[in-house]
Amino acid sequence: MFFLATSYAPFKGVVHPEMKNCIITAPWMRSSKSQVISAADGFTRMLGRLRSEIPPALRSLGNALMTSGARLTHLDLSDNAFGPDGVKGIESLLKSSACYTLRELRLKNCGMGIGGGMILASALTESHKQSRAAGSPLRLKVFIAGRNRLENDGATALAKAFKLLGSLEEVHMPQNGINHPGISALATALKHNPNLQLLNLNDNTFTKRGSIAMAEAIRHLQCLKVINFGDCLVRSEGAIALAGALREGLPFLRELNLSFGEICEAAAVVVAKAVRGKADLEKLDLNGNCFGEEGCEALKEVMESVNMEDLLGSLSDDEGEPDDDDEEEEEEDEDEEDTEENGVNGAKYVIEEKEDPHCGSELTSFLISPSAEKLISLGARRIQLIEQQVDVSDASKVSDVFLKISSVYKDEPEVKQAIFESTDALLKKVFSNSYSQSYSFISSLIVNLGLLKSEDKKIKKVAVLPGHLLALERAAAQEFFPEDQAGVLQEFVSRNGKVLESCCNARDALKTTLMKRTTA
Repeated sequence: MFFLATSYAPFKGVVHPEMKNCIITAPWMRSSKSQVISAADGFTRMLGRLRSEIPPALRSLGNALMTSGARLTHLDLSDNAFGPDGVKGIESLLKSSACYTLRELRLKNCGMGIGGGMILASALTESHKQSRAAGSPLRLKVFIAGRNRLENDGATALAKAFKLLGSLEEVHMPQNGINHPGISALATALKHNPNLQLLNLNDNTFTKRGSIAMAEAIRHLQCLKVINFGDCLVRSEGAIALAGALREGLPFLRELNLSFGEICEAAAVVVAKAVRGKADLEKLDLNGNCFGEEGCEALKEVMESVNMEDLLGSLSDDEGEPDDDDEEEEEEDEDEEDTEENGVNGAKYVIEEKEDPHCGSELTSFLISPSAEKLISLGARRIQLIEQQVDVSDASKVSDVFLKISSVYKDEPEVKQAIFESTDALLKKVFSNSYSQSYSFISSLIVNLGLLKSEDKKIKKVAVLPGHLLALERAAAQEFFPEDQAGVLQEFVSRNGKVLESCCNARDALKTTLMKRTTA
């Protein structure tokens, strides 16, 4: 290590005096072709200096590097509380040819805020544009910006830059006050960085929507080795969605952190079973969730049953099993539209009328006010209509349609046949899609049946009817019903059997069928 001095050629007169205490690693001290710059914790040690003096110092450093013809690969300014103005101080440097070769950018704990995040995103975008025009596009691999209060707007701006780069291998953005809009924007962008190996978003706020968006993203990130979503309020529905993506791929996964996420025992078991068979897995951190003493023991037993007991981290900070009367916090979203009154949980039915508008309106009429007579009246085309006009990418809507159809169950051959054929056709289409979509459907169904409390207070459980469980039991026995989905359903039915006491015979039949599917 060396210290930057204003008398050192070729930078005499261009390096700001206040930079004399900033550590600069060796390569550029011997040559004008600088590679690594580290001024970590430099400005925080300038006691008695004004924050306004920092940007000129950074601009002087940048000018020196640009004048020298430096080609940086690493730039580390972490732990300097320079704020948005500090980002302005390095803006020109980041846009210059000195940073076309940049591979690592470390700006942890710099107080950038939303404004700084936007400036940084713009600089990276411009650097990529100019470097690409020069024939050597920016290939940033490591981005570190934890503890910067980037919030949603800063994260969303950076997400646009990440999507453009497409070269990231490590992203560290913990403790930035980002909630689901920002998380969703990052998720969309990260899908375009297929070589991503480490993703650390610890101590932000995912909730259900952010978790589902991130689950969809990691399906495309098959090189991921480390995922840190600890202290992110992933919650149970989010954990199930992530389990779907884990089940689908990520063969090189080494560490998964879902600690302190308000996840219940059954959802944690689903996650544990989703990562079995991952040969490189070294750690599964589920500490600080809501299992209770018995739940912790049950989870340990599950881990032992899949030969992963050594991978489970400590559960010493478990929050205990939540009380049934506790209300989940409602996810904040001021822009959320009010739902209609038509569906089981206010689902809006938008039926796309295709060949025959009359048949479309009949299906709509049935979904708004279900009856066995209306279902029978749809005739032989009902399966085709359901397959064509129900959007299976919308998990809550599919769950609602399934419950509507099965709610009209009667112990009459014609009615039973119409229901079972219709629900079987619907679920075949659902389960023919990705793991993440089918996991989302099962999660939504579990919430509707009251087996899992949703974080959205607008969603209320339905009055469970025997037909709901009998249609599920019939479908679960079929080959098209995936074994792992049967396992998810079994976890919640077996742990919440009292919720289904009003339909005890149908419940027991469902439990038996699920047991057969998962132990075969």
